[in-house]
Amino acid sequence: MVSPFPPSSSAPGEGCLIVGLTPQKQSALSTMTFQYPLKLISPSPSAHQKSVLAFLLTYGGGLVGGDQVHLTITVNPNSKLSIVTQGHTKIFKSPSPDVVTRQTLHVTIGDNAALCLLPDPVQPFAESVYEQSQIFTVSETGSLCLLDWVSAGRTARGEDWHLFGWKGRNEVWSAAKGVKPRLLLRDNVLLDGDAISRNKDELRRKMHSLQIFGTLVLRGPLVASMSTFFLEEFSNLPRIGARDFRSQDAKDKDSTVVLSHQERWRKERLKQEITDEVLWSAAKVRGCTVIKFGAHTVEGGRTWIGSMLKEEGSISAVFGDEATLCVR
Repeated sequence: MVSPFPPSSSAPGEGCLIVGLTPQKQSALSTMTFQYPLKLISPSPSAHQKSVLAFLLTYGGGLVGGDQVHLTITVNPNSKLSIVTQGHTKIFKSPSPDVVTRQTLHVTIGDNAALCLLPDPVQPFAESVYEQSQIFTVSETGSLCLLDWVSAGRTARGEDWHLFGWKGRNEVWSAAKGVKPRLLLRDNVLLDGDAISRNKDELRRKMHSLQIFGTLVLRGPLVASMSTFFLEEFSNLPRIGARDFRSQDAKDKDSTVVLSHQERWRKERLKQEITDEVLWSAAKVRGCTVIKFGAHTVEGGRTWIGSMLKEEGSISAVFGDEATLCVR
């Protein structure tokens, strides 16, 4: 029997998202295709949406050993796209260290366009092997907010960085008309377990009790205020070795001083960072702001990054509250 449908032009694991601007000056999807094991969902747009919302999913909630996913995204001029997930992207056990699960993402962001990618963490199971490459080509007036984070695995089942290998690479390129793209940032994360001796504690020792490790990359005018916010908050952190030499009477007196909203929020955030053992840093690299962070628990890391984004507020203002679904 001859199929009435035309043959597919895409290979297994391939997907494509193209976002543009409608005549009503609203961002909208013009193309969305995907093949197993990749799955894409975009809710029906509303009249007041600030960006197109798309869910990046996989059948079964994860990738099995050897799966290959390749997603291409184009955000055309003046449009906005937010990408989230519906839970951790699980990386299932590989039959051997030679069987690698791979996921690649190629994104092009046009003039005055913006992409917000704030997914849930990747969750590599014990004895999994995963490689991820994400390449962003951004116009000089384009904007990017990227969160890339990985957890220690299924901690409820005793997993604690028991993976065979995890490799992540993020690249940000600057593009201008008539000019060859220029590399602005290349960030590599290599987490190598001991697949030969099967020493499951080696990587755990290297991670120093961290259960989550992440990178936030900010680039462009629409996230400039957030970049400034992170850099200023980092500069205000207590320095290593700092001690409070005030007497208890002086501390009690200062506790009655009326603080501003930002001062109260910062005080509470610093308490949370101590409780959840949050470590973080921020730096400016060729126009990109790069924030590295880790925490003792996944929820501690989620609470920290979520509170930072909420306090600054520009992500919700530019992309809508839905863009922050995974960090609340």
